[in-house]
Amino acid sequence: MASVELRNLTKRYGSLAVVDDISMTIAHGSLVCLLGPSGCGKTTTLRLIAGFVEPTIGEIHVGDRLVSSPQRSLPPERRNMSMIFQSYALWPHMTVAENIAYGLKLRKMDAATTKQKLDAILATTRLAPLASRYPGELSGGQQQRVSLARALIVEPETLLLDEPLSNLDANLREEMRFEIRRLHDEYRYTTVYVTHDQSEAMTTADVICVMNAGKIEQAGSPEDIYERPVSEFVARFIGMSNVVRGKTLAEGRVDFAGVPLRVSNAAPRSSGDTAISIRQHSIRLMATEPAEKDNVVPATVVRQVFLGASRDYLVEVADGTQLRVVTPSGDAVPPGASVWLHLPQDSCRALIS
Repeated sequence: MASVELRNLTKRYGSLAVVDDISMTIAHGSLVCLLGPSGCGKTTTLRLIAGFVEPTIGEIHVGDRLVSSPQRSLPPERRNMSMIFQSYALWPHMTVAENIAYGLKLRKMDAATTKQKLDAILATTRLAPLASRYPGELSGGQQQRVSLARALIVEPETLLLDEPLSNLDANLREEMRFEIRRLHDEYRYTTVYVTHDQSEAMTTADVICVMNAGKIEQAGSPEDIYERPVSEFVARFIGMSNVVRGKTLAEGRVDFAGVPLRVSNAAPRSSGDTAISIRQHSIRLMATEPAEKDNVVPATVVRQVFLGASRDYLVEVADGTQLRVVTPSGDAVPPGASVWLHLPQDSCRALIS
């Protein structure tokens, strides 16, 4: 097991920087998710770590070894890494046991050790009852577990996963998210996991790196990324926050639609416009005007949709800004009705960019 360090890592194709000056350290035994939309550079970053792509600028270190630089790059097979792709890439003519043990066979491991390791990984991944089946006889989730077992059995220093659940249906994806986390807790390999699905990242990761346009926009724990976004991109991408704008006032307040909102952190500017994020479910929607006016903004209902356990409102405030508000299913407030929105100070966060 070893840490992975990226130092000023850049990959250019002509004038386009697909990965743009990334520096980060992935600690021993941690699971880091690279999260972002298509084209943000997350898969290219993973392929740079794996050795399938060489950097234009910068270095990659694994433990005390330099594995990639513009002058020198170890081939993938010498990096002691296992990579799991979107497709399961299982040999259709081999049984589950044969597929899993294939990496040990290539390493010419003796039969007794191979059997010991195979029995252990079959038990851990709960595949022992399926050992004699062929891939075509397995469900998608079972095939993905075989792919994971095959990657883990060779005891890599680093495990790389490239959107491994994208081919599964919604129910299997949810199940496999927890399975990947369980296996990580069992083996504690240093793991880099690429996904565009925030639920996967929140479920599996110790650290989430939100990527945008080749850069890491923000890195932190799932709770930190969700509760304390630093930029408009992160706030919108993680949890679909409302992002509104107001004029910066003194003492941690921002004028929004004529109301001086108190925010949970210092506004980044002493004057001018400031962007504020607030989660849809954090806003309290009231049909009658409250006596308490602190952080209360009058609005009009534009749309209301019943979603079973909740209602999804679109409301508009005095300056024309529209916000999404999610409330318990309760009584419906019809379109056109006047309402009041309580935006709790702890949930209003001024953004840097």
